[in-house]
Amino acid sequence: MNPRSSKPVSSRAKPAKSTAEVATHSYTAFVGDLKRKIAEARHRASLSVNRELILLYWSIGRDILDRQEREGWGAKVIDRLAVDLARALPEMTGLSGRNLKYMRAFAGAWPDGEFVQRVVAQLPWGHNVSLLDSVKATEERAWYAQQAIEHGWSRAVLVHQIESALFARRGSALTNFLVPCQPSSLN
Repeated sequence: MNPRSSKPVSSRAKPAKSTAEVATHSYTAFVGDLKRKIAEARHRASLSVNRELILLYWSIGRDILDRQEREGWGAKVIDRLAVDLARALPEMTGLSGRNLKYMRAFAGAWPDGEFVQRVVAQLPWGHNVSLLDSVKATEERAWYAQQAIEHGWSRAVLVHQIESALFARRGSALTNFLVPCQPSSLN
């Protein structure tokens, strides 16, 4: 028996290694693995938070649109709503009159809630605002949203692709194979 505890001492137990005895390579690899796992978990958490925020913004926009249609609200009510929300939720940013108007436009531009959940909620709010500001046609806006997700475009790259009219240019790359090859007489 160990004099400090009531548990019997196992004759097979390995003595703990001191810090100096830990294999440097093995320990460094272990720390690297833990850092990678932590970074991946943090990234997944930030994506999840972004998704929920985008869905909240869409829902707020949808609610504003519904109220405007039912009760005839104008833009002044949105400005008043922004003041009241800022007073009620002083710690939360993103509820300015301008942003609430973007939320309304966002819900109007994407009426299909399923598409919002499946595609658009994967994009940061800044990407969505850029799409709203720059692309009016629904099909084109959806295409840019899907391309931004598929290729991991930053907002600057997304804006560049929109400004360079990538949607209009897709499938029109130069090629040497426009005309089918004729059988060669050299055979």
